[in-house]
Amino acid sequence: MPQLTDLTAAVAAGKRTDTVRITQELLAAGIGPEAIVEKGLVPGMAIVGDQFKRNEIFVPEMLVAARAMKEALKILEPLLATAGIKPKYTALIGTVQGDLHDIGKNLISMMWRGANFAVVDLGTNVSPERYLAAAQEHKANIIGLSALLTTTMPAMKETVRILKAAGLPNMKIMIGGAPITQAFADDIGADGYAADAGTAVDVAKRLVGEAA
Repeated sequence: MPQLTDLTAAVAAGKRTDTVRITQELLAAGIGPEAIVEKGLVPGMAIVGDQFKRNEIFVPEMLVAARAMKEALKILEPLLATAGIKPKYTALIGTVQGDLHDIGKNLISMMWRGANFAVVDLGTNVSPERYLAAAQEHKANIIGLSALLTTTMPAMKETVRILKAAGLPNMKIMIGGAPITQAFADDIGADGYAADAGTAVDVAKRLVGEAA
């Protein structure tokens, strides 16, 4: 019988077929879906995030690993829903108004899912009002704002202003993207900044009070 560590290794290596097979075999052996996620998939994506931060792998390898994890989640999520089990935290993510770039946003979305956050992806060109409505609807714990263009940084600032003014409880705002810096995050009042997708997991966990 495969072990949870085998699933972790398969995800980290981006072996989609092996990831699906091991997930199915673990379920058949009586391992619960929550344990498979928490002790198999999540550690695998943590390895990938750490490797990315150390420049040992790059975006293509991250995408391959994330897709392997996604295939396993397709099997597990209906079982988790049936059992009434859901992630503890909810994250929203989108690219700010005026910006249609989505590669960075998509990477972080997948990494957050791999860290067992429920993720609501709002897509690109997201207005401040749409962020706020979604934050209220989903009771989001983390809101991620992405921007690639310097011309859309004012839209990011306005989105943070509107979200902060709403005073929603237990909500933290993270920002990131090519032109974004920690200094800009501090200036506009964001709660966190991540320079890459691997770091985004650590920052999100810290902001929601978990040990990174």
